[in-house]
Amino acid sequence: MAKTLDDIFNEDDFGLLDSNEKKSVIKTDEDRLLESFEEINSFFEKNKREPSTSSIAEYSLLARLKEFRNNESKKRIAKPFDRFNLLGAVEYETPSIDEILNDDELGLLNSDGDNSIFEFKHTPQIDKRAKAESVAQRKSLSDDEFEKYEAMFQNVHRDLKSGRRKMLPFNDAETNLREGNFYLVDGLLAYLESSDAEKVLKENKSGDRIRIDGPTFTVFENGTVSNLLFRSLAKAIQKNGKLITQPIDDIEKDLAINSGIVKEEDVKSGWIYILKSKLENPEIKNIKNLYKIGFSTVPVETRIKNANKEATYLYGDVEIVAKYSCYNINTQYFENLLHRLFASVCLDIDLYDADGKRFIPREWFVVPLNVLNEAMELFINGGIVNYRFDNSENELILK
Repeated sequence: MAKTLDDIFNEDDFGLLDSNEKKSVIKTDEDRLLESFEEINSFFEKNKREPSTSSIAEYSLLARLKEFRNNESKKRIAKPFDRFNLLGAVEYETPSIDEILNDDELGLLNSDGDNSIFEFKHTPQIDKRAKAESVAQRKSLSDDEFEKYEAMFQNVHRDLKSGRRKMLPFNDAETNLREGNFYLVDGLLAYLESSDAEKVLKENKSGDRIRIDGPTFTVFENGTVSNLLFRSLAKAIQKNGKLITQPIDDIEKDLAINSGIVKEEDVKSGWIYILKSKLENPEIKNIKNLYKIGFSTVPVETRIKNANKEATYLYGDVEIVAKYSCYNINTQYFENLLHRLFASVCLDIDLYDADGKRFIPREWFVVPLNVLNEAMELFINGGIVNYRFDNSENELILK
């Protein structure tokens, strides 16, 4: 008796005829968005609280949670997976039947044989398309494409945790938004791989001015890439983000080792000090904000005991304004860095000793005291390598 097709299919004991549907390994934007939110869910489930600012990892999750709460479209996507009601109430618009019928712009519900659906009435004109090219496009990378970036992001997280990198406030985009740097944007790490930004003329009512702008190639740690405009990326970082510093080099670690906690194995290098001259000489006395910055391996009081006999103290008595104990500091590197930082405001004056011998003082700088104190703290914790002194504004700013 001949077997029917049904018999053949029903006797497939080994499942040879089963169809194995291939699943795509490429994650969509929505997939990555939900994975990002699930990390917040997992944190709350484990710690029974929302993330805080107590650590780098928690800060990132907290910023991400705020972005979900402030972005209605993201909130609507994630709400069905909000197991702990972290997003609060979400309103979904449910159109009525009348609204659906009245919103039939293409006439798809008409039954009079209208074939207008096949007419490309809504195709953008060429000039409109050209304008739309400036709008940032966000797309997902395949796992293979994202693999090299994923390793880079993991390294940055490790560097932040170990202290090799730091998160700092972001400002002055034209100086601090650079290719090859990492940034925190809305709770996600971002890598600016390349930028086609260039100087362009901006016309406005208050007057034309030249500024830098153009598309970038920016990769985010959630596996997406964007061609955000240079200034748009800068605004996003400034609004809800941070600058991630470069790793501290070995030579700079000498300054960064001491973070305010002294251990038994630490070696005391000496003292950084700030002095003020007591000279009555008008050439010195009338200079506002004139201070000497130096380093001593012996107590500062001992070091300045014979100040009136030494050229480095202008042959006059000095007053100790501030002093800082330092551990594990490379003194030569400190002095070189100090002179580079304040080179533009170094005291430039010729003085003469009692014998009429000319000398040029060093390590005396014309800088407000609050800026000096800020600089000394940054010297000690290693952050000074990310700053420069702006002579016109009399303040330290990020490089």
